[in-house]
Amino acid sequence: MSAAWIMLGGLVLEAICGWPDRLDKRIGHPVRWFGWLVTRAERLLNREYSGRAVRIFLGGMAALSMISIAASAGLAIEVLAPSGVVGLLIQSVVAASLIAGRSLYDHVAAVAQAFARNGLPAARSSLSKIVGRETHSLDEQAIARAAIESLAENTSDGVTAPLFWGALFGLPGLFAYKAINTLDSMIGHRNAKYEAFGKIAARIDDIASFVPARLTGFLFGLVSGSARSFRVMVRDASCHRSINAGWPEAAMAGALDIRLSGPRCYGDGLREEPWLNTDGRDPSIQDLAKALSIYRRAVIAIGLTLFAVGGIVSL
Repeated sequence: MSAAWIMLGGLVLEAICGWPDRLDKRIGHPVRWFGWLVTRAERLLNREYSGRAVRIFLGGMAALSMISIAASAGLAIEVLAPSGVVGLLIQSVVAASLIAGRSLYDHVAAVAQAFARNGLPAARSSLSKIVGRETHSLDEQAIARAAIESLAENTSDGVTAPLFWGALFGLPGLFAYKAINTLDSMIGHRNAKYEAFGKIAARIDDIASFVPARLTGFLFGLVSGSARSFRVMVRDASCHRSINAGWPEAAMAGALDIRLSGPRCYGDGLREEPWLNTDGRDPSIQDLAKALSIYRRAVIAIGLTLFAVGGIVSL
């Protein structure tokens, strides 16, 4: 059974159903289950009185152990699943729970909808659910910029990368990547608490996301039909603080001819970040709608690629 077809099935099911609210209220979500495990490990092992080298070692061992657990869970499901169409359906349902195609679209579109219905305060509130920066004083341009950046970066983290590793290695690859990305989002921060403990987890995520981030940027340029998207991506991606997030963000900035990144406020103060596509105009909420259109086309392109790969492998 082709892993690419399983990932395609998961992508389609997630696009149709998402993760139903009733199911979420009853059993939660697999990523949150894993997040609970990460939290327990961090509280047990990340001690302030431990030396930096010890915290790096313990954090690395914890990360590798949890990634192995996740991959093993995926392998167990793959081995136990029956063959044929039933097995394909079961594995596709499991895969759908770890793909964020629809949920990402819905969360970002909610920002534009909130602005249209109730103005800036509602848009700020909606935006605060998907970004870590301070949102209480953002104007329309800053809200649009933050939402577009989140959409671009999370297309790679939530859609391209899970499907990429799932298509290569089946459910074990998908589970392992989601574990890696969850670890990075929870402990891969550059602050006093996590810099040492989460260092290896962050580096593993950099490696695992390296190819998918660049593929995502390429897809944005391709589906937008914008040569400027490719030029800005190649020129500005390395300016970003992240070795990976700059690629899809710069590609989206070029496709829309807007500038992204730049200074922003977090809980620990102002961070001066360089601009991507510095000569572009400031984005508006209308540009957020255009970004969502590019996103939809990119996801469709990923689906068609998975279909083609699945067909070739099955020959």
